[in-house]
Amino acid sequence: MRHLHYPLAAALAAALATGAAAQDKPVKGGTLVWGLSAEAGTLDCGGTDTFAVIHTVAPFYSTLLRVNLDKYPEVEGDLAKSWTISQDGLTYSFDIHEGVTFHDGSPLTSEDIKASLDRYRNPPAGVPSFRKASFEDIASIETPSPTKLVITLKAPNPAMLLNLAGPNGCIYSAKKLAEDPKFPITNVMGSGPFKFVKYEKGASIEGVRFDGYFKKDKNGTQLPYLDGFKGVVFSQPAAMINALQGGQIMGEFRTITPAQKKTLQETAGDKLAFYESDWNTGLVLAFNTKKPPFDNVKVRQALSMAIDRFTAGKALSQQSILKSVGGLVRPGAPYGAKPEALKDLPGFNPDIKAAREKAKALLKEAGVENLKFELFNRSTTQPYTPSGVYLIAQWKEIGVEVTHKQVETPAYREGIKTGSFDVALDFLNAVLEDPSLTLNKYLSSSRDSTNGSGFEDKEADALYDAQLRETDPKKREALVRQFENRVITQGAQTPFIWWYRTVALSKQVKGWKMSPSHLYGQDFGEVWLAQAK
Repeated sequence: MRHLHYPLAAALAAALATGAAAQDKPVKGGTLVWGLSAEAGTLDCGGTDTFAVIHTVAPFYSTLLRVNLDKYPEVEGDLAKSWTISQDGLTYSFDIHEGVTFHDGSPLTSEDIKASLDRYRNPPAGVPSFRKASFEDIASIETPSPTKLVITLKAPNPAMLLNLAGPNGCIYSAKKLAEDPKFPITNVMGSGPFKFVKYEKGASIEGVRFDGYFKKDKNGTQLPYLDGFKGVVFSQPAAMINALQGGQIMGEFRTITPAQKKTLQETAGDKLAFYESDWNTGLVLAFNTKKPPFDNVKVRQALSMAIDRFTAGKALSQQSILKSVGGLVRPGAPYGAKPEALKDLPGFNPDIKAAREKAKALLKEAGVENLKFELFNRSTTQPYTPSGVYLIAQWKEIGVEVTHKQVETPAYREGIKTGSFDVALDFLNAVLEDPSLTLNKYLSSSRDSTNGSGFEDKEADALYDAQLRETDPKKREALVRQFENRVITQGAQTPFIWWYRTVALSKQVKGWKMSPSHLYGQDFGEVWLAQAK
């Protein structure tokens, strides 16, 4: 057996900023009041990939593993205090902390973890689970004792530990699930640092310190530090910013825009701290390959070549939450492509003049010199509207005329899902930064429902499957690059720009940690409040 606490140790560490200076000493007490910019429509953290559900319920729950934000994206234990992985990569054996209890006082054992994971990977009727596909490699879960959990895989999967560390892996009471598999959709009962107080839909979510929480800090102080928290729902961004300015809330943990940051710096800069990071969410162009002429690879390549992504990264970062140019994996993330690996691919040539001449030639070869089409987009200002306007201007440079259709989110999601568009501005939310959990969007449409292009590419699928099983990091990276080259060259779906994250917090808020993901660090177990000066 080999002992592996951090199987991703070779990954590049992101530059992280923390909300607590080294000389600050945590103190107990106080209520964290923060803003929530959206609601998920469910309290079940595995039911949807939207950030809103995690921001709402994370403080109430524990997970088996979690990401170590000081060494992002390495994995550390949460309920698991240690684990081993067999030499063949198929058997994961976990030792679970003793004495963990749910908020109702009942013990949390390996049976509860098994019941929760089984629910995610094989959800009962009427229980949504976006985690189902990512747990397909699990063959069995066994519980030799209340503090032992053994997960056996069907085949090696180097992404499995990170998968098990996902924030959307809340551990529920097996008893509650047996009584009602839908219990977590509308109820909250976990083992996290805070106990549920109340949830008023459209208004707020509240929690209070759980005195029976099983964790202590490095000095032996019982966590959490806070007395409690209150998340206040805001339907309008302007109202959120006003509340930050006035001190009614202490922060919002998703992001603010450059314009909002400027406003806050001018009006409340002495009271706020700003934390910034690249973001593991990006915009993706999807071409409907079921509709001519987008079934022609030359047309798709031409439309991608016409886009000056490098100017977009600079220009759009001034007015939107967009910034970084990269491939299928976030630049700077493990297995993210360096610029020199992308420069020969359609749409990534720094010489935009030459690229556009080539684009015009390709359109002529395809017989669509006077191409007209509709860009299907989401009617959300950030970052969709400025991106759509920018893209339309870029295509005009090669003589292509584009109209802009923006629709509300439900219609937008349905349109992407059903392929009811010419070209769509889609998005990728890399909940977990491992290629197996990020690249699946670019699989053939028959294999991944989030691929709205309708494209089938068995060669790309085979490369994906190969990297999924490859445990040698260098060999795996080579396969990821082959997959990326294939997908961008075929151009059915191709990356546009990656997002950039900026969080504004009251200087009273300490211990919160920034990362490229807006889903991590939201349990508030180590957050504390300094006294106002």
